[in-house]
Amino acid sequence: MNRTPEHTSQERTLLVGLAGQPNVGKSTLFNLLTGLTQHVGNWPGKTVERKEGTLAHNKTRMRLVDLPGTYSLTAHSLEEQVARDFIIQEQPDVIVMVADASSLERNLYLLAELLILCTPVVLALNMLDVAEAQGIQIELHVLEAALGLPVVPMVATRNQGPDELIAAIEHLAYNPATFHPTLPQIAAPHRRVLDQLKEMVAGQVPAPFDPDWVALKLLEGDTEITRKAKGWAGKLLWPRIEALLAAHEDAVLDIASGRYEWIGRMVRAAVTRPRLGQVSLTDKLDRVAVHPLWGLVLLFCVFAAVFWLTFTLAVPLQEWLDVTVVGQAHVAARHLLAGAPGWLAALVADGVLGGAGLVLTFLPILAVFFGALALLEDTGYLARSAYVMDRFMHALGLHGKSFLPLFLGFDCNVPAVMGARVIESRSGRLLTILLAPLVPCSARLVVLAFLAPAFFGAAALPVALALVALNLLVLVLVGITLSHTLFRGQHVAFIMELPLYHMPNARTIGTAVWNNTWAFVRKAGSFILLASVVVWALSYFPTGALEQSYLARLGRSLSPMGELIGMDWRMLVALISSFVAKENAIVTLGVLYGQSGGGLASTLAAQVPPASALAFLTVTMLFIPCLATVAVMRQETGSWRWTLFDVALLLAIALGAGILVYHGAGALGMEG
Repeated sequence: MNRTPEHTSQERTLLVGLAGQPNVGKSTLFNLLTGLTQHVGNWPGKTVERKEGTLAHNKTRMRLVDLPGTYSLTAHSLEEQVARDFIIQEQPDVIVMVADASSLERNLYLLAELLILCTPVVLALNMLDVAEAQGIQIELHVLEAALGLPVVPMVATRNQGPDELIAAIEHLAYNPATFHPTLPQIAAPHRRVLDQLKEMVAGQVPAPFDPDWVALKLLEGDTEITRKAKGWAGKLLWPRIEALLAAHEDAVLDIASGRYEWIGRMVRAAVTRPRLGQVSLTDKLDRVAVHPLWGLVLLFCVFAAVFWLTFTLAVPLQEWLDVTVVGQAHVAARHLLAGAPGWLAALVADGVLGGAGLVLTFLPILAVFFGALALLEDTGYLARSAYVMDRFMHALGLHGKSFLPLFLGFDCNVPAVMGARVIESRSGRLLTILLAPLVPCSARLVVLAFLAPAFFGAAALPVALALVALNLLVLVLVGITLSHTLFRGQHVAFIMELPLYHMPNARTIGTAVWNNTWAFVRKAGSFILLASVVVWALSYFPTGALEQSYLARLGRSLSPMGELIGMDWRMLVALISSFVAKENAIVTLGVLYGQSGGGLASTLAAQVPPASALAFLTVTMLFIPCLATVAVMRQETGSWRWTLFDVALLLAIALGAGILVYHGAGALGMEG
């Protein structure tokens, strides 16, 4: 890469990568440096999220890329592969390695791998306040001299150190010749073997790969580099390389021991630890937080508080937006278009504003959910909740981190699907997304709460509880089935670090809420608006009356299926209309049965047999997810194939369960 050795009069753009292990405050630092200039997407051809932002300083413009949090660069996971491919292929001017000062030894292992890639590195030593609270003292100048690279002390949550970090990045980018790091060495028994490999691959490795790094990775047993090197070396040279590697399969131990020996020297030179026997605040809190019993009690209380916040803050605001903002916009549109053709007024008021209003009313719930998620993650508790629930989630082929999005699906399936982002493995994230729609969301519970008393009177509570239990049972059975079929052999061991507790950062939480909410509006919102217009058109044309619409015709065409589950065409249309929003089932029933409010309850009780009512509620609870959830599933999976597979699977489960329930209830004498 061409680098200018000194400042120029023209503005220059630097490419800076932000690397670090999980839970080191990397996201906080990224938000601090980039603010609202950042944008979120996916890495090309990958499902891993890519965050970029810009920073202007003097005559330098920095383009910062937040690399996925990884413990190493061995490419065992997609995140590790993405991080090292960025460094090798995009050749950043500087890598900022963010490290947790309270766990320096663990963090230095990633630094050891970064230094081998020959890209200039600045060490941002974050969380110094946490280290001091633990009684850990670090002599920064000694550490900087021992490592041979810039070390910048930081407390990102208090805005301490960003100016010094920016200055260090600029100096190193403009003066790369000053970068002389102390590199870890492979242990003595295999040094000659490494030299032999270097000689063999010299001249065979294409740019931008470094031959010495490739030789080390071959000796380490890196599967991706081994596959690439087989093609580079050719049929004549590769057998010799393969024979040498086969004779020294234990070399990976000497590579690791060499790195740990290097880490030990760095730490001994610069770090003073507290005396033995001191009990930290984190240890005291974890006596409860990760306890097999009290940890579950605390977890229940935490998520009960999240629900309370949602119902106390988000739901009233959602209702206000629906009634006041969306409702008034609907009335205003009707008034302004009073002289326009009826179909145009209905399109704008019901189709366009209906879709846009649906997106708008989701925002309070999303804001509360993502705020709570960011708060729990920033304090360090999110890792504890995953740890406590891990043993229970194993039954579904998942691990503990899947608990959070699935649990919060009781409020809304949209944030449940988006919350699967906290799961690192692709298979675990995908399986969680596929299962999330089986959690009965608040909208389905509202339908159940309204219709169960209408259909079953005093028996409504046990019927409702049984249907919720059925949902959860189906979720467990589907999870077990998928984990042993489509996802068989794809599970990743659940190894996670429990970070130290620390104070949350308001800016980090606010940025997380903004980015995730805006991602929903930008990506899912457009699809919801389009689909809402399509569903409106089907329910309006050709006559303007729902009873004679194409949607009604579709319902009548499905009468043979309806007979299997004891439903007439009106109930089928109500199910279809619930695709836009689950509450639409009640509205549609009110229109088609000619009643609304309390009158609907008495009308349904009189006209719908108990067996048909039970089948309708069963199908409603298991039916395909709403439009917004489907849109977000497509966004998060990046695949229509998986999205449509889940929709088809849920449709088959819902109809199958409806048939069984209807005929089973009929056999028990509930036909009339």
